[in-house]
Amino acid sequence: MKFGSVFLALAALLSSTAAQAGGWLRTQGTQIVDDSGRPVILRGMGLGGWMLQEGYMLKLGEVGQQHRIRAKLVELVGEERTAEFYRAWLDNHTTEADIAQMAAWGFNSVRLPIHFDQLTLPADKESKAGTDTWHEEGFRRIDKLLAWSKKHGLYLILDLHAAPGGQGNDLAISDRDPAKPSLWESEENQRKTVALWTRLAARYKDEPWIGGYDLINEPNWSFATPGKGNGCDETESKAVWALQQRITAAIRSVDKKHMIIVEGNCWGNNYKGLPPAWDANMALSFHKYWNRNDAASIADIVKLRTSYGRPVWLGESGENSNVWFQDAIALVEGEGIGWNFWPLKKIGFNQPLEIVAGDGWMKIVAWATGKGPKPGADEAYAAMMQLAENSRFANNVPKPDVIDAMFRQPRDASPKAFVARKLGATPLTIRAADYDLGPAGVAYSDTIDANYHVATGGERTPWNNGTTFRNDGVDIAREADGAPYVADFISGEWMRYALDVAAPGRWNASIRVRSAKGGRLALGGKEAAVAPGAGWQEVAVADLALGGTADALVLRAVDCNDCQVAEIRLEPR
Repeated sequence: MKFGSVFLALAALLSSTAAQAGGWLRTQGTQIVDDSGRPVILRGMGLGGWMLQEGYMLKLGEVGQQHRIRAKLVELVGEERTAEFYRAWLDNHTTEADIAQMAAWGFNSVRLPIHFDQLTLPADKESKAGTDTWHEEGFRRIDKLLAWSKKHGLYLILDLHAAPGGQGNDLAISDRDPAKPSLWESEENQRKTVALWTRLAARYKDEPWIGGYDLINEPNWSFATPGKGNGCDETESKAVWALQQRITAAIRSVDKKHMIIVEGNCWGNNYKGLPPAWDANMALSFHKYWNRNDAASIADIVKLRTSYGRPVWLGESGENSNVWFQDAIALVEGEGIGWNFWPLKKIGFNQPLEIVAGDGWMKIVAWATGKGPKPGADEAYAAMMQLAENSRFANNVPKPDVIDAMFRQPRDASPKAFVARKLGATPLTIRAADYDLGPAGVAYSDTIDANYHVATGGERTPWNNGTTFRNDGVDIAREADGAPYVADFISGEWMRYALDVAAPGRWNASIRVRSAKGGRLALGGKEAAVAPGAGWQEVAVADLALGGTADALVLRAVDCNDCQVAEIRLEPR
């Protein structure tokens, strides 16, 4: 699916949900407000993968940090061609078209994860200690992003995602090399971090569409056991607070107006030892992944907001199912808290835009992870440059179900057609994977519809076992030709299909299904037996009355533990 009329119509419908704002963002008590003092609910996405590649976004989670990925690519194609790939990636991955579409969907903010090496040299590469070499090209990229954001009415929040040396033991987040001193182990890395923020603040001090400065993304460092642990047991985290105070002072020496955003240890969530507020225009960020979406899950940060007297912002969340997205957004917005989800795009199915990997890139993945032969240099280079081209907005695959879960469903739990279809005097074929948009229990029902492994203490739980096409609990796989079908359709699960029926009437139906063990399905309340077998079969369901109040069909697995469904076909009697 590429961008077309259906997706543009969805964007138009949802654009009205954006929180309107204007002018400088600032804190006022426990709220973020605009120039006029109106509260602003920030709704945004992070541009993960653009200036900083985390391995999992490229199917290279086993390789890990960006510098390790880059080394693998150099091994394949050499330094010069690798540099060409990274330049093409930066040129293509995020453009004005991405920002324009975000605005059309209803977002009012965008968070830019910055790798420090886009803007300055690492400390150990400087010719002299205590000096800073600046990369103007990186700053110009931020200038362009700001111009696009300003044009389309989105606040740009600058996020130092990879600080000099790296800020934690979750290595890929900050491209950290554990063989070198971390941010917390090197005064020179800290000095360079302060200098970088001073440079950024001086450059953007007069820009009202810069929404704020997110000082250090997800510190995760146990000071009692350096190199081990992620700071979740720290009771003071003095160095985390001291560095952010130091950065704030440096920013204020050149920029008095922009909002400062602070993050705690333990991936932004451990605020123990937080000193009294050191700036009048300061907010606290927390991150939320894979836990329950109930009041208890945010009780501590809401309590901190009250006791500390400063706003809180869900600065990063996501990487879950539509059910989880809808529930999380409804939860935090119900408390007057804005949010920023992660990421806008990657190779994967559970975000607004999908980058198509391509067969050539997957050969590189197989080799880099020890599962396949080494591709030739020319073949690998072609695959790399194709991936860079595929990262461009026009070549992304949009995910309207994700956008619907973020914007419509937290306010409107009704089902909505995924694909508009009119039932009239001619036969109609409905793909099983094109069930309605809407919450679980309304548009579909599935045994597993989200991942709560942080709450359960168990393994990560897949919701869509096929990890393709849609981001609900329904398990979807693909045929060799790429056609999606519903897999693992088991007893008790069901899907709803909205119909625009031209006139009440009666139709015969057939279900294209396969099941090694056989079973029973029901369509429109009428049951039909599925014979056991290896291949696809057509199962007939006769005499369905549709029209009037019957404006949808429900397909239900009555008794089946391995059913797969490709499509439903309706023919007038």
